[in-house]
Amino acid sequence: LLRVDQSQGAHDVSYDAWNYLYTGYSATDKPFAGGPVEMTAQNVDASKCASLLKTKGHKLPLSAANSMNFLSSCLEQENSWVADNYVLYNILDSICTLGQNQVCTLDWPNANQPSCPGTLGVPDALKSQPVWNIQYPSGEKVLA
Repeated sequence: LLRVDQSQGAHDVSYDAWNYLYTGYSATDKPFAGGPVEMTAQNVDASKCASLLKTKGHKLPLSAANSMNFLSSCLEQENSWVADNYVLYNILDSICTLGQNQVCTLDWPNANQPSCPGTLGVPDALKSQPVWNIQYPSGEKVLA
């Protein structure tokens, strides 16, 4: 599992990920309804998860408008994997429905706000790469 968030112990995963861990199948193929399942978690070096990232160069995609506190804390750390392996996108929300599909740059430490080809943080409807939610417990895909 790739877990990049700040939840304080919920260890939230998607329904599809939960279904796969529990049954070995995607929820779209064989949906299963259930509850908590005991699992063992292990922290690993972030570099071991790079192959899960589908961006060019397996970079960690971050929202240029909303990730600067997290990113700046990483940029200030010596030997930070995130500091060496991130890409900023001009995407405004966590389900990728608002913003502009653009890569932004950051002139750190001279600037603390990314530069994007378009205006940073504009809530344009983002339709070029639809995001699908997988409904619990049916496994039906619905547009986010």
